Amino acid sequence: MYRIAVAGTGYIGLVAGVCFAEVGHMVTCVDSDETKINTLKAGVCPIFETGLQELLRKNSEAGRIGFTTDFRHAYREADAIFIGVGTPEQPDGSADLSAIAQVARQIAESLENDCLVVVKSTVPVGTNDKVEQFIRDFLLNDVRVEVASNPEFLAQGSAVYDTLHARRIIIGTESEWAEERLREIYEPFHLPIVSVNRRSAEMIKYAANDFLALKISYMNDLANLCELVGADIEDVAKGMSYDERIGSKFLNAGIGFGGSCFPKDTKALDYMARQHGYELRTVKAAIDVNNEQKTLLFKKASRRLITFNGLKAAVLGLTFKPGTDDIREAASLENIPLLLDQGANVYAYDPAGQGNFSELYPEGQYGRGSLTYATTIEDALEGANVCFIFTEWDEIKQIEPETYKNRMRTPLLFDGRNIYLPESMHAAGVEYHSIGRGDRRTVAQYNAKF
Repeated sequence: MYRIAVAGTGYIGLVAGVCFAEVGHMVTCVDSDETKINTLKAGVCPIFETGLQELLRKNSEAGRIGFTTDFRHAYREADAIFIGVGTPEQPDGSADLSAIAQVARQIAESLENDCLVVVKSTVPVGTNDKVEQFIRDFLLNDVRVEVASNPEFLAQGSAVYDTLHARRIIIGTESEWAEERLREIYEPFHLPIVSVNRRSAEMIKYAANDFLALKISYMNDLANLCELVGADIEDVAKGMSYDERIGSKFLNAGIGFGGSCFPKDTKALDYMARQHGYELRTVKAAIDVNNEQKTLLFKKASRRLITFNGLKAAVLGLTFKPGTDDIREAASLENIPLLLDQGANVYAYDPAGQGNFSELYPEGQYGRGSLTYATTIEDALEGANVCFIFTEWDEIKQIEPETYKNRMRTPLLFDGRNIYLPESMHAAGVEYHSIGRGDRRTVAQYNAKF
């Protein structure tokens, strides 16, 4: 059992802290946000993440996890300190490491015992070297301190499961002492451990995320071509999936990737390469394709309609993916302002993301357009002239085609996640537009036209 302190109570830090407590370690989570800490002390999870609330309450009641703003107390006698603070994207695409630096200095000025500092945040290659030197520059006591890299690979919506049942744990260390200590911390998880040096661990994080981003953008680019030549991207993806060299994951075409990882990490790796005089052309292409893809539905609808002015536009899904309340880099953030600017009266529904979205866009009038948050899917659809689907929530998938036909004034649907069968929509009398599938119909429906 280790005494672990975790800096940061966002997705990375809070999930890590709760999962460390779940396997038996004594954990103290640190954050400068007093309101958030008080919320956590009350046993309430401040973020929407499957299973996190239950484990938070369970381990809080068992006394294995606590929360504080007093970093000196938390770091003073910790055996290991995990840094899980944000590294947001800066305007030039580089990662903002100011929060990392602040925590590193706090650690240096608080340590009274030998300690392993572990950076879980996604950071550019070489950052851990700088963090270790930075801590040593500001140490007040004669203690041993080493820094290790331990990037996370969790997906929002399944972060707890991904942590407790990870395919592998990546650890990057520069000494046997650091490697042994980190292996002991992870021993109760009973998961495969891949041990490399620090810089390789940092690169693995970017390499993995950017490869998945490349895969998504490739399929989206291909989907756009499929529409032009009469192929069906879903049939193409199915045929590709049987090739074990390709696999079946991340082959779904749609309106691009969002969230806190892929957009930021692709730009950061692109920036890092340019700083070293190298151009990662594949990653740059993925970024360009994704930027174009996010507004594809709006462009399709613009070609179909004379104007959005005065029309009721239903929007189903605001978060970048289902299972989370995170709206960062979500397609809705790109498209709703365009609809409002064109005079649409937007009625938006999301089971988890409306609170976060309303902080950026409160209900009300926006020039010629307006924004209203619907309490149900049916309210959003009632009398709508057009509907956009940006997130593939299960409850949206379960809507029957007849609901669109009966609720909407004009059953015109633009599906950015390909969640329905085109033939089912056409049979119900819904004009249905998706990504990379064209106007797919059954053979019988096709023949009936002639």
